[in-house]
Amino acid sequence: MSINQSTKNQICAALIAGCLSSVAFAQASDPAAAPVTHADRKAAKEQAKADKKSSVAQAKADKKKTEVQADADKENAEAKLKDAKKQ
Repeated sequence: MSINQSTKNQICAALIAGCLSSVAFAQASDPAAAPVTHADRKAAKEQAKADKKSSVAQAKADKKKTEVQADADKENAEAKLKDAKKQ
């Protein structure tokens, strides 16, 4: 079974998100953890913005790659059809 790049990217993103959420949970569960400061909240908000921008950029890249691959597949099919007609 072949996994395309988009699927690989989604799996990697899910694994990274899982690891990050595990770390965040471990930190939140630690009774010795310092209280969340304004700077922490601001950093988390900026990280969320960066994550969203990254997700959008990845989606656009995946869409472009899919379109390019579809064009290449179409060209390949047309070339095979021309070859078949010549024979």
